[in-house]
Amino acid sequence: MTISQVGAPAARAVDVTFTGDTLVVRLRDGRILSVPLAWFPTLRAATVLQRSNWELIGDGVGVHWPALDEDISVAGLLGLPD
Repeated sequence: MTISQVGAPAARAVDVTFTGDTLVVRLRDGRILSVPLAWFPTLRAATVLQRSNWELIGDGVGVHWPALDEDISVAGLLGLPD
């Protein structure tokens, strides 16, 4: 499998949740990405209500938190160029 098959164009977020110290992003293809909140200081410092108010960007290529002015791309989470 090549990077182009699993990379940014194919990877789309469908859901976002949080555990105590992680951001969890579920992708359309079934993958689940779990990353430390320490990577995202704005999200780490946010309230539960602020974190829960998110929206998908561009059919799931990224996630936006309006109250925090925070954007995270799926490609970035996967370590791929945006």
